[in-house]
Amino acid sequence: MAATNPQTEPRSRTLSIHVVTWNVASAAPPPDLSDLLQLHTPNLNLDVYVIGLQEMNCGIMSLLSDTAFEDPWSSFFMDVLSPLSFVKVSSVRMQGLLLLVFAKYQHLPFIQILSAKSTPTGLFGYWGNKGGVNIFLKLYGYYVSIINCHLPPHMANNDQRLEHFDRILEMQNFEAQDIPNILDHDLILWFGDMNFRIEDFGLHFVRESIKHQCYSDLWEKDQLSIAKRHDPLLREFQEGPLLFPPTYKFDKNSNNYDTSEKKRKPAWTDRILWRLKRQPQADCHPPTLPGPHFSLVLRSYVSHMMYSISDHKPVTGTFDLELKPLVSAPLITLLPEGPCTTESDLLISYSLASDFLSSPWDWIGLYKVGLRHINDYVSYVWVGDNQVSFGDQLNQVYISLSDIPETEDGFLLFYYSNSLRSVVGISRPFKIQPRSFLEQDSLDEAQPQI
Repeated sequence: MAATNPQTEPRSRTLSIHVVTWNVASAAPPPDLSDLLQLHTPNLNLDVYVIGLQEMNCGIMSLLSDTAFEDPWSSFFMDVLSPLSFVKVSSVRMQGLLLLVFAKYQHLPFIQILSAKSTPTGLFGYWGNKGGVNIFLKLYGYYVSIINCHLPPHMANNDQRLEHFDRILEMQNFEAQDIPNILDHDLILWFGDMNFRIEDFGLHFVRESIKHQCYSDLWEKDQLSIAKRHDPLLREFQEGPLLFPPTYKFDKNSNNYDTSEKKRKPAWTDRILWRLKRQPQADCHPPTLPGPHFSLVLRSYVSHMMYSISDHKPVTGTFDLELKPLVSAPLITLLPEGPCTTESDLLISYSLASDFLSSPWDWIGLYKVGLRHINDYVSYVWVGDNQVSFGDQLNQVYISLSDIPETEDGFLLFYYSNSLRSVVGISRPFKIQPRSFLEQDSLDEAQPQI
């Protein structure tokens, strides 16, 4: 991506990021997730969704179906978010763990996917029922690591949980790529069903404390809070205040804590952590002084009690990420040349940034506005094919529109770089007119003007 010219230093911008973590206990999506996704929250203009699920249905038939088609949860989120201009940027799944990243399409030329990988820590370190799934990307030139994890359960396994946490972190190396160590990334978002429990206190005391919303004593005995007091690296990971009830364990289809024979003690198992590099620790309140080039502010950290399909309640965190872009211009500038009709070819002009190396395997996709993901194109062309002209400054290719059905929908063009594995240029929305539009237009021109 084109580097910033120091003489035209870009202004800081703020990206709103909504993070979701939910152990769904093999359940299917409920009919309405508006509250979870904060769709009706006033004055909230989100730019990025980061969604991590644990314990998705991973039976044999379900996994085979999800391999051939989109899993039900991914499809649900795409159905809800694509009409709001969000595109699925990347995803990774390991058995019951799923991590999804959505962004408004305007941001796509400034998001480069570097890696998506799985780190199993289950049986003998090879089974994927526990572990982490990870997406690493560059966002406006900054390195961002996103990790969704599921750590070992039960009160007595705290040492094992911490060991798995360390192992997931250690496995995020990029020796074969020009990517810094994860601890040198500008931002790490780490969340999931971490399974940390509340020590010492008995079941009755914990439930009474929750009933009266007296959480301070419970915080002191929360295993993650205790571990952070003793582990310098873990202490670098920040978390918002736990002002919501413990999110586990509930009877399904209710807001009642476990009434089974086991009567498990409630705990804050579902957590969202973050770590910033180079900057002062993130604050939960707006800064009073001008922020640095890259800073994070937590706006909301809540659970959503209304959802009862699982024995866990989902947790969300909403952040404002303030940054001064290291990349301020897309690598490719795309321009459809009009008029565009379904009876003609679409001529596309595009120019390349001076530091961008194109490849014959790059392609330009034609999409309807409201696309779900990068493979949701209506048509495409390889940049080396259907080429009309090319030069140092301007290139032209064409896409046949003869097979495009007539529609009132708007369209977009995306330039996809094979080497960067990312979208590096987008066009403005435009219309493709039906043939009758031009015929009527020519008739109008033939009429005498009074």
